[in-house]
Amino acid sequence: MDHKAYSEKAFTYLATLCSVKPNRRTGSPGNREATDFFAIVVGNLGYQLDTTPFPCPDYVSGTSNLISGDDPYEVYISPYSMGCDITARLVVVESVEALKNSSCQGQILLMEGGICAEQLMPKNFVFYNPEHHQQIYGLLEDKKPAGIITATSRNPDLVGALYPFPLLVDGDFDIPNVYCSDVVGERLSKKVGEPVHLFIEAQRIQATANNVIARKNPESKGKIVLTAHIDAYEDSPGASDNASGTVVLMLLAEMLADYRGPLDIEIVALNGEDHYSVAGQMDYLERYGSTFDQIVVLINIDDVGYKIGRAAYSFYGCPPDLQDKAGNTFKKFPGMVQGEPWYNGDHMIFVQNGVASIAITAEMVMELMATITHTAQDIPDIVSPAKLVEIAQALSSFIN
Repeated sequence: MDHKAYSEKAFTYLATLCSVKPNRRTGSPGNREATDFFAIVVGNLGYQLDTTPFPCPDYVSGTSNLISGDDPYEVYISPYSMGCDITARLVVVESVEALKNSSCQGQILLMEGGICAEQLMPKNFVFYNPEHHQQIYGLLEDKKPAGIITATSRNPDLVGALYPFPLLVDGDFDIPNVYCSDVVGERLSKKVGEPVHLFIEAQRIQATANNVIARKNPESKGKIVLTAHIDAYEDSPGASDNASGTVVLMLLAEMLADYRGPLDIEIVALNGEDHYSVAGQMDYLERYGSTFDQIVVLINIDDVGYKIGRAAYSFYGCPPDLQDKAGNTFKKFPGMVQGEPWYNGDHMIFVQNGVASIAITAEMVMELMATITHTAQDIPDIVSPAKLVEIAQALSSFIN
């Protein structure tokens, strides 16, 4: 198949993944539609499939209202929040120390300023969970406010271009909560001590999701694992993050359909990188962590194909000969360049377990994070199908 035909396929795959409803949030109907689509495409190429489901909480939400007197305030329901309909006195805190000293049991708590500088890692998150995040959760559960409002500004390094961003995204945290911009928070803070009314229409749903693991030569003793996360952040179409990487896997699966080499080729659409519990990654670790010593190299693809710039590859714990082979292959492709390491993708669960790894992302990933990632602007128009084809061809050349 020529480059043009692959580009047309890439365009179709990208559009399909970005059009599922309501979105590709792990556990949602759209997410299951996306994994079914991936499984059909790759399964028809002769790969052995594992699509074992795992439990994954989802949620539905409706309207939210915050009113003080006759004044309404624009707030957004935090993902996985419980619902509520309460009127209580407003308490305001700007720091952990202020939260320690607050008396907010049964009241409505507004958190703003420094305490809201960065999104809190979910309370049971296993890979990275700073002590001060755990401290805030512990204080909130100890203080027992009836409802929480978090006022946030911008933090593209951690939450992409979202403004405002939800401070709390955690299906294991049961205090109802909403979020608002720092500007709204500053205006609301003037109502400290006064009664405010908070209404949240939301509920959690028990659901399931699945990774899609496609294997060729599964009886081999060594394997190359190629991953991309198929889920997307909440209400974002997730074209670059990460329908793009998923499309590369689908193209690569076709390019390697006749592979007859000595290794097992394992193509994995992981499902949960943008989910609070990283449920798909945890399921993969639980079921296949014992086979990590068989992995020759792990390649993770995330946020690629941006219409500006090239694809950037980086190495993690790779022996010199492997790094040389990959680097010499990728240099043959003009759209590939060696970039700086980055440490917040799915490759890290393998790196932390001693697996030689390669990560591929956009050369302009910081621009993407600051302007587009995790928002409604992450649409197929910002991704070049031709660039996705080139990445798949580079990987196919390296593997062969």
